[in-house]
Amino acid sequence: MKVTFPHMGNLYICVKGMLEYLGIEVVLPPPCSKRTLTLGAKYGPEFACMPLKLNLGNFIEAYELGADTIMMAGGCGPCRFGYYAQVEHAILKDLGYHYKMVVLEPPDKHITELTARISEITGRKSWLQVIRAIRYGYLKSRAVDEVEMLSYKIRPRELRMGETDRALAQALKEIEKADNPQELKAAALRGKEIMYSVAVDPHRPVIKVALIGEIYTLLEPFANFNIERHLGRMGVEVDRSLHLSEWINDHLFMGLIKGIRSSKAYRESAKPFLNHFVGGHGMETIGSISVYARQGFDGAVQVFPFTCMPEIVAQSIIPKAAAAADMPVLTLIVDEHSGEAGLITRLEAFIDLLARRKHHRAMGQ
Repeated sequence: MKVTFPHMGNLYICVKGMLEYLGIEVVLPPPCSKRTLTLGAKYGPEFACMPLKLNLGNFIEAYELGADTIMMAGGCGPCRFGYYAQVEHAILKDLGYHYKMVVLEPPDKHITELTARISEITGRKSWLQVIRAIRYGYLKSRAVDEVEMLSYKIRPRELRMGETDRALAQALKEIEKADNPQELKAAALRGKEIMYSVAVDPHRPVIKVALIGEIYTLLEPFANFNIERHLGRMGVEVDRSLHLSEWINDHLFMGLIKGIRSSKAYRESAKPFLNHFVGGHGMETIGSISVYARQGFDGAVQVFPFTCMPEIVAQSIIPKAAAAADMPVLTLIVDEHSGEAGLITRLEAFIDLLARRKHHRAMGQ
């Protein structure tokens, strides 16, 4: 069995680490690229969102490298992601790609439904080994998130442009190549040391912007045109409303790990404007606006793929939530027709607006 899975930012570091910890052979698709999207757009439904098309492209590219089994998440609720695995499997089968598809999703009736699906991947490994592997994968995701969070603060203050990106790539490589929990602990420390070695001007004034919206387009840099890097180089300190380790703690560990930011605060803050679940992270998008406003952020950028239903609902409510929080929000919708130059132009205009607004407030106008 040669297992593959779709890319979503640095998710591959923890999933690959978890599977290899169990002795499972992993075939990693190449990083998302123009070819990946072209393949997905060519064979995927026209009005499917960008994540389905990139997933499809990932699976075709992984098949070319020898993968024969797909491990894919499922879901429920208004978001169409819940049936993407079945749609993608049917398309691949029609195209002649003979894959075994294992979908990990919440069980309909009993937990044994989920454990049986996990066993299709892990084989005869004991549940103790599986639990240790899951914990190891989580620790990798936490280490990745911590160096990414450091990059948000360092990049807008770096003295030599591009040094933060080089340090982050090196730090992530250290975490990726760790083979066991002991090595990972040392690698996480080295990663932080690498990030702190970047020369910065700590007194440089910055604009603070929150990135909110749909999880895939927030985490996958190819889908959002490296928005964190572009904003950082414009002198903007960003914070992402979703990180992988936080999602794992909220949805898989049910908040058992304390001291980790939870999306529960966002959902509570959404209630004056949105009182029920609309799928995906629609509630979190609305609630995060007031949370970030209270933390002193100057603005927010909502990012989501074209036709994303939960985020379209959120987008319609954002004007009221943003007015109540007194915080400007820019919405960016991406698909295979989006261009990086246009995105940069819109970001530059938005940051200019935020800078002028901040200046006028400081002058008491």
